[in-house]
Amino acid sequence: MAPWRKRLHEIIFESDTRAGKAFDVALICLILASVLLVMLDSVASIARENRHELYVAEWAFTIIFTLEYFLRLISVRRPLGYMFSFFGVVDLLAILPSYLSLIMPGTHYLLVIRIFRLLRIFRIFKLGTYLGEADILSKALKASRHKITVFLTTVTAVVVTMGALMYVVEGPENGFTSIPRSIYWSIVTMTTVGFGDITPKTPLGQFFASCLMILGYGIIAVPTGIVTSELSRVSVIKPITTQACPSCSREGHDLDAKFCKFCGSTL
Repeated sequence: MAPWRKRLHEIIFESDTRAGKAFDVALICLILASVLLVMLDSVASIARENRHELYVAEWAFTIIFTLEYFLRLISVRRPLGYMFSFFGVVDLLAILPSYLSLIMPGTHYLLVIRIFRLLRIFRIFKLGTYLGEADILSKALKASRHKITVFLTTVTAVVVTMGALMYVVEGPENGFTSIPRSIYWSIVTMTTVGFGDITPKTPLGQFFASCLMILGYGIIAVPTGIVTSELSRVSVIKPITTQACPSCSREGHDLDAKFCKFCGSTL
């Protein structure tokens, strides 16, 4: 890779240098401003009085983000790898609606997807350790997926049974017009949300509802206990760096890593 491309990659994809940090801070300010602009454009009174100014500002943001997108493609060894990465897709979707609006009016409101680009704030404030904690949580959830599946299956069986039972006990005259609607009531009751749009009127129905509410309080803590037990088993991972791979643009490498753990390229 040419020296100027290495320097460009360092500025755009990393925040270890003053130039890289300044680039990311400026980019986040632009993203926030562009999202605010889209929100203001959706307010009828503001859009009516400032239509021309909003139109010009939106295309100015689009041109800036388009230029930034192509600079990112130029600065990596494997442009296709970046294009199909998470941030690559988000960056493309951040500019695509403006061009689509030329042939499909109204699609420019999809530009609010630019808010997802603020995920890069993790690099700017050196919060790489939080990404590591997210990896621990991800491993714990994956390890407990079978237990959670059994739990959700049991809950589903309970709400279906109680829904059918309440349909028989209360009937259409009390709002339980069908088994699916009764199951909806059962879910709302078990999760202790309690919208109140459907309520049992008979003493037997109220008794079953009381049992379901008490059961709901008991099962709320079950998923938490499952995940917590798995979290205690997951080993603590090494701290990671904010450095991005020059080839695939993936992050999350160990501090002493020499090669990318995803594509094998030299860091």
